Amino acid sequence: MPRRKPRVLKLATYNVNGIGPRLPHLLAWLEREQPDVVALQELKARDEAFPAAELEAAGYCAIWHGEHRWNGVALLGRGARPVESRGLPGDRDDHQSRYIEAAVHGMVVGALYLPNGNPQPGPKFDYKLKWMARLARHAATLVELPHPVALLGDFNVIPSDEDVYDPKSWKRDALIQPEVRQAYAKLLAQGWTDALRQVHGQARIYTFWDYFRQHFERDRGLRIDHLLLNPVLAAGLEDAGVDRWVRALEKPSDHAPTWVTVKLPR
Repeated sequence: MPRRKPRVLKLATYNVNGIGPRLPHLLAWLEREQPDVVALQELKARDEAFPAAELEAAGYCAIWHGEHRWNGVALLGRGARPVESRGLPGDRDDHQSRYIEAAVHGMVVGALYLPNGNPQPGPKFDYKLKWMARLARHAATLVELPHPVALLGDFNVIPSDEDVYDPKSWKRDALIQPEVRQAYAKLLAQGWTDALRQVHGQARIYTFWDYFRQHFERDRGLRIDHLLLNPVLAAGLEDAGVDRWVRALEKPSDHAPTWVTVKLPR
């Protein structure tokens, strides 16, 4: 019998900054780029307001955790329904919708929206660090699994000075604090591959541009949306990039979809 060719899949993450007003952008992007697995963040909508029917008409099955006004995460599978397994363990009293995990297309995928942490210091920053510690504990149980695993999302972490247009102007921000960078570095040290960095080396590549002072037009951005692959999945890494054209649309999210293509093991 001839050997089956390995499947190449496109995984993506996209902070939509409100799925209601951004739905036309999301649908246009899905139609043009056709990612196979998508992690969405900042739905800013209750569960009942999630546009499942519109996404299904576009060929995507979805699971989601909504939240009134803030947060909210979802996972989409092109032609495949994600099978939900869990949220982020470690704090039963945390009711913010920031993590969803599922099996889809032969992988385990965690979609996350890590807390922003501003202003810092303060309780929001403390919550960010505690959340990152919970994520690290859970990620340690995933990274060495014998099948492909990905963590996709808005990590709200600027890992290095190469990931921000002007480090000095962000030195007070929670996203760049030494404790946050150290926590992210420890996460990677478990064995995760930062796909964008692996593909693009130290080149400046951004995933977020705020709405002020024409920062997108001037390419004054941040890299805070990350795609982490466990060793099994990283072995098939082919390419990674940012769909900047979505950020250039009228009334866009301040994030652009960020993606990776991977060859799944046979």
